[in-house]
Amino acid sequence: MTAGQQPTLQDVALVAEVSAKTVSNVLLGRPGASPTTRARVLEAVESVGYRVNRAGRGLASGRTGRVAIVIPMLYQPYFAEVAERLILALAEHGIDTTLRIAPDPEAERDAALGLTTPDVDGVIVCPHGHLAEMLRGVTLTRPVVQLGGLPTDAIDCVVMGEEEGAHAVATHLLEQGRRRIALVWNATSHDGPDGERFEGYLRALAEHGLTHDPLLFTTGSDWDRRMSGYEAMVALLRSGARFDAALCVNDAVAVGAMRALRSHGREVPGDVAVTGFDDTAEGEFTTPSLTSVNPRKAEMVAHAVRMLVDRLDGFDGPSRSVRTGADLVVRASSG
Repeated sequence: MTAGQQPTLQDVALVAEVSAKTVSNVLLGRPGASPTTRARVLEAVESVGYRVNRAGRGLASGRTGRVAIVIPMLYQPYFAEVAERLILALAEHGIDTTLRIAPDPEAERDAALGLTTPDVDGVIVCPHGHLAEMLRGVTLTRPVVQLGGLPTDAIDCVVMGEEEGAHAVATHLLEQGRRRIALVWNATSHDGPDGERFEGYLRALAEHGLTHDPLLFTTGSDWDRRMSGYEAMVALLRSGARFDAALCVNDAVAVGAMRALRSHGREVPGDVAVTGFDDTAEGEFTTPSLTSVNPRKAEMVAHAVRMLVDRLDGFDGPSRSVRTGADLVVRASSG
């Protein structure tokens, strides 16, 4: 390599004492290289000052080295945390990311189809809608992985342990002696709650000889905001319904619900035990700290990234589904 000349892939290969193909595979995040070889290649990259020519790599491979991460919002702590985890995990495979906000099912579909994400090799979607319905009858031209949401067999997906988590936290409340457990939910187009979290709650009630009282269901005017939880709890308090616990659909809603309870002279957990879902960092610092459900976000992200990388590396098998578990995290808000 002469003075002023940009180092090449072959220069890296010579220093690392491997083939140029091995260097390329390591930089593309492809499997096959041993940890020792990978470390040697990356050390050689730094040693010679090699920088990836992304334009050239894209022309040669037909790939851009970029993946779109699609989430419905950033103000909900769960989605912000998952997006950051995905960005960091993909970077470990040498993959850059584009973050796109898709506030409704149609926007999620457009991102999956590439209408709003034309310059990426694949997409990971964290849906708020039922993505499988939106993609029915559509032919995808690049890998799409779903992280969270309802189970589907249309594409690779990682399903959260929602039913298990809701069952665990409802059982916890019942074992604390709570018998009037209100559901503080997202805004819904239905007359009442549905989904796996609701099913888990119902199963716990049935195991204790109880049934759901429709009067103990309340929603705010919006999705996933702290204000939604505040509005929903105020509405429940004004209804006059008796309740001694509030099972909230997620941590953000639970934070708003606790604020409403305090502002109306109710003590948590003395008068009302409160629980959330998602185990976001915020819950550790509320007063009192928030009992929640940890849906194993790190495990979910690892599965989603591995599925996508497999597809990018040529895997062409049938769609796969992984279901993670959920862990109850008990803190002061439930007694």
